[in-house]
Parts: sequence; structure tokens; C-alpha cells
Amino acid sequence: MRRPVALRLYAATATMALAAATGVVLSTPEASAATGGATGYATQNGGTTGGAGGQTVRATTGTAIHAALCGRASSSTPITIQVEGTINHGNTGKVSGGSCSTAAGVIELKQISNVTIVGVGSGAVFDQLGIHIRDASNIIIQNVTVRNVKKSGSPTSNGGDAIGMESNVRNVWVDHVTLEASGGESEGYDGLFDMKDNTQYVTLSYSILRNSGRGGLVGSSESDLSNGFITYHHNLYENIDSRAPLLRGGTAHIYNNHYVSLNESGINSRAGARAKVDNNYFEDSKDVLGTFYTDAAGYWQVSGNIFDNVTWSSPGSENKPAGPDPQSNTTVSIPYPYGLDAAGCVPSVVSQTAGADKGLRVSDGNCSPQTPAPTPTSTPTSPTPSPTATTPGPTSTPGPTQPGGTNLSIGAGSDGSGKADGTSYGNVRDGDMSTYWSPTGSTGSISIKWGSPTAVSKVNIREATGSVGSIGSWRLVNADTGAVLTSGSGAGVITFARTSLQKLTFEITGSTGTPRIAEYETYAG
Repeated sequence: MRRPVALRLYAATATMALAAATGVVLSTPEASAATGGATGYATQNGGTTGGAGGQTVRATTGTAIHAALCGRASSSTPITIQVEGTINHGNTGKVSGGSCSTAAGVIELKQISNVTIVGVGSGAVFDQLGIHIRDASNIIIQNVTVRNVKKSGSPTSNGGDAIGMESNVRNVWVDHVTLEASGGESEGYDGLFDMKDNTQYVTLSYSILRNSGRGGLVGSSESDLSNGFITYHHNLYENIDSRAPLLRGGTAHIYNNHYVSLNESGINSRAGARAKVDNNYFEDSKDVLGTFYTDAAGYWQVSGNIFDNVTWSSPGSENKPAGPDPQSNTTVSIPYPYGLDAAGCVPSVVSQTAGADKGLRVSDGNCSPQTPAPTPTSTPTSPTPSPTATTPGPTSTPGPTQPGGTNLSIGAGSDGSGKADGTSYGNVRDGDMSTYWSPTGSTGSISIKWGSPTAVSKVNIREATGSVGSIGSWRLVNADTGAVLTSGSGAGVITFARTSLQKLTFEITGSTGTPRIAEYETYAG
């Protein structure tokens, strides 16, 4: 029985007036690409670097994203667009220019190249608004959420696809995104991640696709066979009816993904498609691999997968599941290096790394999530000048160097006594030193919290650039009991007796100027 799907970023020629009207924040040149580097097939065919080497701008509206694209010197001038806030139909208008081709009601990356769109700060959400990539190349989309994009009902956008690629698209890396719907086709939704009409060299990594009738396809029909060389790795597919993905022709490499509740079918290889399916974890699902809804056969090479409570249908003329004992019926050669996590740890690794706002954490290929060092980028100029550095206050007593192990704050929650305008509690646990939390005055508190008791013995308080030395006296409090674990002065590494708790509060009781905490890291020790 079918289970219901749960309800489930300026340019050299742009004027200041346009910038003010659209929400673009101007910047300095020479930005680098998004944090980390492309993986999988996106590294082939010359590689995928997005806006590396170009300008960095900040956008808070869809119109600002379009204005940034349209204000470039040419359609191939590199640009990195940092997005923060909610992008929706109300703030996404068409902008005209010689370096773009945009439309209202959709983020249009059309007839362009060398662009990075990356979520920053408190997060970037494309609400009921899809991202359309057409006749484009060298595109990076990273650390954003796209939700509830419809092809019917109201409002509609992008043919119902959260991210859709079509018509001679090359080299796209989509990484650490969350793509979600609230139903299937009958509720007005289509695919979460679709590729068609000659789209090649694409990687989808460390992402979440959930609550949709359709995960995504490669090829719009049995005759659309010009697509391929797609990598899917370290993604969570959850509560998806089918197309996880659907492959019509071409080659796909699918490894270290966690599949939960594939309700009708999963990886559907057909029309001559060839899929290398390595070290995935399939759980509580049906017909997770095979050829379905066609008599045009597809092929697979399987190795190291775990099938946990997976059911299989009986084979028929248009239904050829690979199980219950999946065997390889082709071989697929992979041209790039990659590290495989063991399938047994995939649920844990994916839960800590996949999706937007996870600090861009990745696996080291040995079942251990890592927070990558940020790639240096130019900093967008703020509309209001940043506070100047104050005279340093007390500093912490020299102690341990940067703690080793996993930063437990990534993926946890946070709150505090109050926050200054333009800052967020979440900025202290996003792995990004360019974002920060400030109290509303010279004192205040910030907490990290977990859903269950967590053992912690070290904290690293990292101050933002321009405010190092501002923090004076402080207390570290077990917020579960109110007990003071330790106290001192100055930011840095704090060590205390290992304590199991659900909420840990850093109280600033004295400071010089306004403190700015970029990261509040916690470690088990």
C-alpha cells in the first residue's frame, strides 16, 4: 500500500540606486569559490569552480540575485552571490541586462556561466521558488533550502522542480542543500532535482531530499538519452515515493547515501542507464533498485550496500527489481578518486553532514564528519560600517591548542539572552567565522543545546575579526542544573570536568565594548 507523502546574490556597472532598491550589498573583488571543492563527476570536463576569482556580493531578495547576475561585465564574469533570508515570489522580479536572462517568480541561471550561489548567516530559504539552470555551465549551489515548489496550484515556479537543469548544461555542483516538498504530483509538486536535454557532469552531495512524490530524474523521456555523468553521494532521501533517482540512459555513481522510506521505488535504472551503486544504506523501503515502469532495461553494478527492512516486488514485464539478492549486471569505470565510508556508518555520517545549515561538514571517508577550513573569500561591504576594533581587554590564560575531535555544536541548537540587530544565535554553530552573535549590550549569554544528554569537557570561544579581546569575565554554566562549571576571563579554549548535559551556557559578565562570538565550539574531550 502506498504510504502518503508527509505534509510534508552587484556588478561593476550596477548603480547604488539599483543596489539599494534590490537588496544587493556591494563588495570587493577577488573572491574564491565556495568552501571546499567539487567532488564526483563535477570535477571532470575541466572541473567546477563556480564564481571563484570574481566578485562576492550579498543578496537578501531574489531580485538582488538577478541584479547581481545582470550587472556583471559579461555573462561569464565570475561572481559569488551570498544569500541570506527568505527568497520568494514577492521579492523576486525580472531584471534586464546584457549578461543575463531572468524572469520573475524563479531564480533564473540562464545562458550564463561561472556563478556560485551560497547561503550564509542565519540561512537562505527559497520558499515556493525554484532554481532554473538552462544553457549554463560551471555553477555551484551550496547551503540553501528550496521548499514547496509547485507546477500547479498557486503559486507556481520552475515547472514544479526545486532545482531543474535543462538544455546543454555542463558542470554543476549542488552541495549541502535541503530540497523538500509537501506532497506529490496530485498536490501540485514535481521533482526535487531534475536533469534533462543534454545535462552532464553534475554532482549532488551532502544534501537532503524529502517529503516528495518524486526525488528527481535524469532524462525526461526514453528518447532523452543525452544526459549523464552524475554523482550522488552522502545524501539523505527520506519519504520519497519514487525517482531516487530515475535514470534514463547515461552513467551515474551513487554511493554513501541513506535512503529511508522509499515508498514505491528507489534507484530506477532504465533505457540503457548504467549505475554504480556502492556502500549505500537502504532502510524501511520498497524496491530500492531495479528497472521500473518500463520494458527498456537499465543496468547496475552493486557493492557493499546494506538493505535493512527492504521489501521487493515480484518481477513482471515492466517491473524488474534487483532484489531480494541484488547482483551486478554491468561494470562502471569511475574516472575520479573518491573515499567510501562503510555502509554501516552511513546513517550516522549523513545525519551529521547532509543538508543546509550543517556547517558544510563532510566525511573524511573513514566514517568521521569533519568541518572544512573556510576558503578565503572577499567580504561583502556592509551597508553599515562594522564596529572598529576596541582596546583589547583581559585575555585568557594560555591553555590547550585547538581541541581535537568533533565540534558537537554543529547540528545542535542554540539560544541566548538577546541578540544585537543583524546577528543570530545560530551563527555561533555554523562553522563560519564571518558570521557571529552579539548580545544587545556589553554582557549577555549564549547557549548550545542538544536533544539528549551530551558529554562535554572543552569549549572553544572564538571571537570575530575586529573584536578579538573584547570578552572580559565569564562563567560557564550547566543550564540543566544552574551549576557553575568554571569561570575566568578572555575567550579561547576552556577546559572543565567532563559533564553530561543538554544545555551549556556561556555567560559574559564583563567586556570591553560589544563582544562578538563567531563560534561557540563544544567538544567531548
